[in-house]
Amino acid sequence: MNQEYPSTLLERAVKEFSKLPGIGRKTATRLVLHLLRKSEDEVESFSSAISTLKREATYCKECHCISDTDICPICANPLRDHSTICVVENIQDVMAVENTMQYRGVYHVLGGVISPMDGISPASLNIDSLVRRVSEGEVKEVVLALSSTMEGDTTNFYIYRKLQQHDVKLSVIARGISIGDELEYADEVTLGSSIVNRTPFIGKTI
Repeated sequence: MNQEYPSTLLERAVKEFSKLPGIGRKTATRLVLHLLRKSEDEVESFSSAISTLKREATYCKECHCISDTDICPICANPLRDHSTICVVENIQDVMAVENTMQYRGVYHVLGGVISPMDGISPASLNIDSLVRRVSEGEVKEVVLALSSTMEGDTTNFYIYRKLQQHDVKLSVIARGISIGDELEYADEVTLGSSIVNRTPFIGKTI
């Protein structure tokens, strides 16, 4: 039985919120009613922030992380170690690693992992630009910080093969992160330890 709403305006708003990942109808209803109790200025500020983000946010030309400018603050920071690149799956992983305060290099966001079942091939990911960055000669180490899943390990191996011809150290975060876990949901202490205690990548999948 479909839930009935006392207002079609409420129903429409709930429908839009429930399209967000992890947001069911009950949570969506709670969020919408919360916004309804706010002042018009507060709601306008909320909607303006989302609209401006969508309209003006761009992606860093170097690492592909979200940015307000062509080059993100991390890549532009001369105090970061530009000889070390941490390869992650998505933007959430960049934020997760940054929260550990254990890493001072730069990043490379792939935009996913290789997953033929989901139609994601190497060509769908930001791998060629990673190879280009390494080929420029400044990079001494590439840290593979992908989730410890079959797809993550397959992607690690593919990158390993692509970078074999270059004189660069390839390492992988320590397996303090359980198999199947995503970096985004790892606690900061465990993730920080996994980065600090990274090990050489030996070119094998699971």
